[in-house]
Amino acid sequence: MTKVSVLSQTGASVGEIELNDLVFGIEPNEAVLFDAVVAQRASLRQGNHKVKNRSEVAGGGRKPWRQKGTGRARQGSIRSPQWRGGGVVFGPTPRSYSYKLPKKVRRLALKSALSAKVGEQNFLVLDALQLAAPKTKDFKTILGNLNIEKKALFVTAELDENVALSARNIPGVTVVTASGINVLDLLGHEKVVFTKAAVEKVEEVLG
Repeated sequence: MTKVSVLSQTGASVGEIELNDLVFGIEPNEAVLFDAVVAQRASLRQGNHKVKNRSEVAGGGRKPWRQKGTGRARQGSIRSPQWRGGGVVFGPTPRSYSYKLPKKVRRLALKSALSAKVGEQNFLVLDALQLAAPKTKDFKTILGNLNIEKKALFVTAELDENVALSARNIPGVTVVTASGINVLDLLGHEKVVFTKAAVEKVEEVLG
């Protein structure tokens, strides 16, 4: 079992916690991490690209010239794809790019991302994360106490509006609940900070 120090909001060590090696101590699977990131980024694509085909462009209702006798190629509409201003053939249309990975693969990807952060010593555990009121200044004080200077992901057991609102305006800081953690967020932030309750909740689900 991997042991990690439990810190208070002031940055002082208040104890230790044993992390479940089945969740936080496996060998990270880079191939699965790659697949999970690609799948998640694909699901973020809007897919609202659109072109007009020959039935949607304006005009072209009349045959431009008679079928025979002009010496020119036969044409049925000035909005055919070969004409300037005509419809587009096989162009992009609105679609969803999202797809799902198997459940076991998704779970392995989460475990790999968490284990990688623990292995890099970029994983912190707080005994609790609470603020009396939504105040960005107070949250910045916590960041200073924890020596966090770059992007950080804070994971709480349940949604705390004061914490979420306080961190919302700080660049590079994201707050999610334990049920909302994902590979893209875990890998996209240098530091990952869990509350003790969030660690227990994640271990209960993934352990």
